[in-house]
Amino acid sequence: MKDILRPIYQERASQSNTLGVLMIEKRQNSSHTTDTFDVILLIIVKEGEQPLLIKHYTYNDSKAAMHIVTEGQLKDWLLLGTNRKIFEWLQNAKILFDRNEYIENLKTELREFPFNGRKIKMGLEFAKLIRRYIDGKALFENKQYLDAYNYVVHSLHHLARLAVIENGLHPELTVWQQVKQIEPEIVKLYEELVNSEETIEKRLELLFLASEFMIHARTKVGGAHIIDVLSMKEYWTFNEIQNEKELIPYSVDLAVLIEYLIEKGLIDVVSLDTKGHGIFHRCYQVNKKLS
Repeated sequence: MKDILRPIYQERASQSNTLGVLMIEKRQNSSHTTDTFDVILLIIVKEGEQPLLIKHYTYNDSKAAMHIVTEGQLKDWLLLGTNRKIFEWLQNAKILFDRNEYIENLKTELREFPFNGRKIKMGLEFAKLIRRYIDGKALFENKQYLDAYNYVVHSLHHLARLAVIENGLHPELTVWQQVKQIEPEIVKLYEELVNSEETIEKRLELLFLASEFMIHARTKVGGAHIIDVLSMKEYWTFNEIQNEKELIPYSVDLAVLIEYLIEKGLIDVVSLDTKGHGIFHRCYQVNKKLS
């Protein structure tokens, strides 16, 4: 297959915009890694008309896909974790072309996982965890147990990913296998939720109690990134926070995270006068005791 695809990737490699070309082959019993394709060609480019362009090819009984991704999109995937296959692809791929050792340097950076990168990823994962936990608890209190169950499963998954990142690793597709070695208590919570013979109401009730403790224990590490950013100014309006470049990735989870950090005493509310009598602008500042 590699020889068949050679003219395709060699044409791309000859273009000055191309940073690297990688080939990921389907492994036995792991067709999910390549989306059932026999081969994936991953081509990283400096810039493109669109962030991701995918082309499919067939030859005899085999099929291949070519993913042309911009450097910006790749960095977004690595930061936000929205394409979890990308870590496996970068780790296991054969490098067919590497301009100025771009791919090798990228793989080294992923292995070393710089602390600042970890801090941002922990913040994003913690925000998702808080959102799922709070929404799940609200559904539980309204006796919507099946919907609450779904949110709790998601919150446990984010808790597992947070634990993996905290230990200096990138969460992979097999995140439960990773966390089993790192923090088996989280796996135990998940197994109790899924396998317990208690009623779904009782299972959720017990899990909310246990989860609350584990989430509380991670509040400082999970909130460290947003606290660092907010420490740059005396106080912020919410609009300023959501448009701050470093905080844009928090997206829809941002407001819930801020309210949680207020509840935990890491962020304070500042009331500023408006033109209207008795109504104030609600602003936010880092608790001065943390400065």
